[in-house]
Amino acid sequence: MELFSPDSGLVIWMFVSFGILFIILAKFAWPAIMKGMTERANFIDKGVEYAQEAKTQLDGAREEAKGIIEEARRQQADILRDADKMKTHIVEEARVAAQNEASKVMDQAKESIMQAQKEAEKNLRNEVSEFALEIAQKVVRNQLSDENSQKQLVETLMSDMEK
Repeated sequence: MELFSPDSGLVIWMFVSFGILFIILAKFAWPAIMKGMTERANFIDKGVEYAQEAKTQLDGAREEAKGIIEEARRQQADILRDADKMKTHIVEEARVAAQNEASKVMDQAKESIMQAQKEAEKNLRNEVSEFALEIAQKVVRNQLSDENSQKQLVETLMSDMEK
């Protein structure tokens, strides 16, 4: 039971050795421990600052991404609106061009029909004239078959020329 009732000399030597150990630890170990704790605290503070900075940058990047997406949507809407206007314009131009072309074709067809009609009228007149001449020749031959008729025709023509 000596451990529970120590000798006074042992207690003194224990305090002296504890004091020496405490002084050595306070002089050499305590500053190293404090320095390590300070470095660790600084490292943790820097990590927290870095995390906060990263969070701030991430929030900024998210806002920037939202802005870019909104701009892209606006551009897409503008492009679609412009494409719709262009489509409408092209369709209108094609419709006008088709109407103009149809009008030209109709005018050409009317002109062609009128020319064909004039040519047909001319041919008809020529044929009617030829028939009339043939009929007149036949009538004149029949009338001029005798001599009295010939004399009378000559006298009529002469009197018509004198007038």
